[in-house]
Amino acid sequence: MINIIFSTFKEIVRNKFLYLILFFAFVFIAFSILLWKLTIWDDAKVVVDFWLAMIEIFWLIGVLFVWSQLLFKEVEWKTIFLILSKPIKRYEFILGKFLGFSATIALIIFLQSILFLIVLAIKWIALDHLIVFSLLFTFFKLEIVLSLVFFFSSFMSNILTILVSMMIYVLSHSFSLILDMVNRFQNEVIVGFIKAIQLLFPPFEALNIKDVIGWFTNFSTNFFIFNSFYSVAYLIIILYFTVVIFNKKEFE
Repeated sequence: MINIIFSTFKEIVRNKFLYLILFFAFVFIAFSILLWKLTIWDDAKVVVDFWLAMIEIFWLIGVLFVWSQLLFKEVEWKTIFLILSKPIKRYEFILGKFLGFSATIALIIFLQSILFLIVLAIKWIALDHLIVFSLLFTFFKLEIVLSLVFFFSSFMSNILTILVSMMIYVLSHSFSLILDMVNRFQNEVIVGFIKAIQLLFPPFEALNIKDVIGWFTNFSTNFFIFNSFYSVAYLIIILYFTVVIFNKKEFE
């Protein structure tokens, strides 16, 4: 499995999309500094919101498109037969691929975070603890999206995997809005049904603390601990079902 992790890491590092992300990271440094001179609002919040959003958006695109393409390329080019013909179990293949991609995400988010800290230092913006937790939660969100892409790609086409994963990403950020709309009907059955459905979706709304940085800080330690464990548990469950489906999958 170690070999799969390293080979996946090297394959993604060689991908042109990765260099595109790094290029735009440097572009965003210049752009965020420019925002400081153009904005009429709180420049600190603009810079922080901009950077955190861009880190998440770029890697969301990377997870959805780069990974799904790499996986289907292995199936299309029949290289997966060569891999699985070796003395390696299918769960090791899944976990190896997942950890290899995860290592790439962690590395690039780390590099982008360093650039982010440089921008904060240039602009004399204090490093709030919520910024650190927001970066951590962004990593959790991307890891969950990656696990969902693994899960759906085990039995769906490339396009459907991207569409369904994107739909889950959007809906998981919108449940408070959906519940507000449903509450207007004052129907406890419908409200209870929506809350039950919400448990099937990842906790992206709770992990989305970047939207409140600068105007809300009253988070308890339990909030961060609970959502961190919730994210890891959700991730493990999705990977478990992915392995179960992949073990029964027949490649032709």
